[in-house]
Amino acid sequence: MCARHKGQLSLCWSIDSAVTMNLTKGFRPTLNPTLTLPILETFLLQCRNLKQFNQILSQMILTGFLRDTFAASRLLKFSTDSPFIHINHSHQIFTRIENPNGFIYNTMMRAYVQRNAAHNSLCIYKLMLQETVEPDNYTYPILVQSCSLRLEEFEGKLIHCHVLKMGFHSDVYVQNTLINMYAVCGSLSDARKVFDQSPVLDLVSWNSILAGYVSIGDVEEAKYVYDRMPERNIIASNSMIVLYGKKGNVALAYRLFSEMPKKDMVSWSALISCYEQNQMHEQALIMFQQMKADRIMLDEVVVISVLSACAHLLVVRTGKLVHSLAAKIGIESYVNLQNALIHMYSSCRELEAAQKLFNEGCCLDQVSWNSMISGYLKCREVEKAKALFDSMPEKDIVSWSAMISGYAQHDRFADTLELFQEMQLVGIKPDETTLVSVISACTHLAALDQGKWIHAYIRKNCLKINVILGTTLIDMYMKFGCVENALEVFHGMEEKGVSTWNALILGLAMNGLVNKSLDAFSEMKECSVLPNEITFVAVLGACRHMGLVDEGRRHFSSMIQEHKIEPNVKHYGCMVDLLGRAGLLKEAEDLIENMPMAPDVSTWGALLGACKKYGDNEMGERVGRKLIELQPAHEGFHVLLSNIYASKGNWDGVLEIRGMMIQHGLVKTPGCSMIEANGTVHEFLAGDKTHPQIKEIENMLVEMAKKLKMEGYAPDTNVVSQDIDEEEKETSLFRHSEKLAIAFGLIAINSPTPIRIMKNLRICNDCHTAAKLISRVFNREIAVRDRHRFHHFKQGSCSCMDYW
Repeated sequence: MCARHKGQLSLCWSIDSAVTMNLTKGFRPTLNPTLTLPILETFLLQCRNLKQFNQILSQMILTGFLRDTFAASRLLKFSTDSPFIHINHSHQIFTRIENPNGFIYNTMMRAYVQRNAAHNSLCIYKLMLQETVEPDNYTYPILVQSCSLRLEEFEGKLIHCHVLKMGFHSDVYVQNTLINMYAVCGSLSDARKVFDQSPVLDLVSWNSILAGYVSIGDVEEAKYVYDRMPERNIIASNSMIVLYGKKGNVALAYRLFSEMPKKDMVSWSALISCYEQNQMHEQALIMFQQMKADRIMLDEVVVISVLSACAHLLVVRTGKLVHSLAAKIGIESYVNLQNALIHMYSSCRELEAAQKLFNEGCCLDQVSWNSMISGYLKCREVEKAKALFDSMPEKDIVSWSAMISGYAQHDRFADTLELFQEMQLVGIKPDETTLVSVISACTHLAALDQGKWIHAYIRKNCLKINVILGTTLIDMYMKFGCVENALEVFHGMEEKGVSTWNALILGLAMNGLVNKSLDAFSEMKECSVLPNEITFVAVLGACRHMGLVDEGRRHFSSMIQEHKIEPNVKHYGCMVDLLGRAGLLKEAEDLIENMPMAPDVSTWGALLGACKKYGDNEMGERVGRKLIELQPAHEGFHVLLSNIYASKGNWDGVLEIRGMMIQHGLVKTPGCSMIEANGTVHEFLAGDKTHPQIKEIENMLVEMAKKLKMEGYAPDTNVVSQDIDEEEKETSLFRHSEKLAIAFGLIAINSPTPIRIMKNLRICNDCHTAAKLISRVFNREIAVRDRHRFHHFKQGSCSCMDYW
């Protein structure tokens, strides 16, 4: 490319063949040995296609007019400016010009920059220097622009050296392109140096350095430059509005907008986008209405911002009006606008309208497909989303992430992991969003090995663990009882958000490390991280796990008095549970009666559970009856009240409650325990006999029963709410789902690997006692995560210290 007469690019035609080609009818320039510049200009004005251009070129070659440098420069300029002439064609003409001047070299370099082949412009410049043709003040702006487009700061610095050597450092046009190049490449210090040392500055200079600071989000320096501008034009003011919007300084953006003596469409668009980006969607729509009232021309950017605001506010009627307006001004078919409309309609649950736009779209892109998939998932149309995903001509990381996240959000965790494995097989690297969904699926499926593999993948590929990803990992490890792994992730995070601290505090408490949990809360405040509502749910939860009533009262008061956080129903629920577990049933009931909002299911359930624990059958029956009246469709209340009746032998009451459940079509949720062994998750229901290894499991149950009996274990038949004899109750107890899972774990998981079990309900008293003894008799560590907390059984004791 750099040699003018060697190594030309292969072309679909050659100049030599152009000399001998037949002339077409209709456009036949007369062969004129005295071809002049005015005649050439006339021919070029009439030229409409490549064939006609080749005829002109052949005449110039035959007459020798191509040797005229000025005429050749006009021909080359026409060639590079014409969309029907390939850049390689122009380059071959360039190589046939005998004495090219600086204008011709500049024309060829500019053509490469404009035709997305900017890297070739430097080769032309090298040739220019070899042929000792003097560059001028137009040469270097072209070359610097070439470096800007390719973000080649090193080459840009070399060109800058040539600028200084050739004495063009005082040319304002050259200086402006250098400022822009350094700014675009992210080297604002060099851009500022050129700006400060420039002998002459014009409006472009100021706008260029301002744009650089805006691009990196440096409000302080941008404002410094803007305040010192000799003339603040609309472009500069618009840039500042955009910057304020990105940084959340909405008030400053609006003040600047209001103070502008003149505003253009970009000014309005920037302010509307500012509101939309900062979740001030109502203000965005108000500003749009004012823009229309002032008869300001609309463009695609404004309409997209307004449609996004409509999507967030779920105001489909307004969205439809904006859609009509877009059609009226002729921009409805723009692909970005189509995508915004699909997003708006699907967000507002108008799937038919979104689907119609998608099906009728003539210029769909990857975003269109992804938007439609996301729309289906928002409307819980998971199968339609998957069908569209499977039919995509090409899938990118956003497509995979949307589908994987959609599965996770709709509790289809097995499908989440399966699709992630498929993603791995096709060689698509997951991003942080995808990994968060997959880790969440591993947590719900009790798939610790797969979760650990994901963590290892993150480390191996040096992926940055941001706040969301780190928090999800901490949550996963805590819910598997892997406290050390969770702490390792926490301490390795560069940035920790309030959600990260919440996951740590809650996780430590859940695993029985209440003192460490409360220490973490103190450390959080020392790090100047402000606690939020969720933080105090975690802190109060820690107190209730160990019965720290006074501590809980102090934190509840601190939340209101010190941190000015209004307690919600979850905070009151924690306090009721804390008081109830401590046996302060009357105080717990009084707190419920005096709550400023209606108590939820969990709050009443906590009191009812405490009544059962402390044998206050009178209050339990009263609360249970009241709850069944309030929420007759809630099976949990029926079961608790039934258990209270069963505990005092009131089988008539049990039958009455069961009759009510049958009447309302309620079914008791069966106990279900999950355990992972060798990368496979196994699920057990109470009384389950379907597992492929059921014979081995039953043999282990017999062995467990013998060894426990030798330790003095006696089944707690009080937890069986059935009117059957004691022997049947004992048999029923030993087939609880967690005991089946423990038996399988003893068979399938080698020591010293802990046996980790997840259960959907709270572990019963009998299983808790049995698990403690099994951990000692079989010398195995057992971790059971029930609906409320973790129980780490080791050498005959539990981390909950029998307080749960």
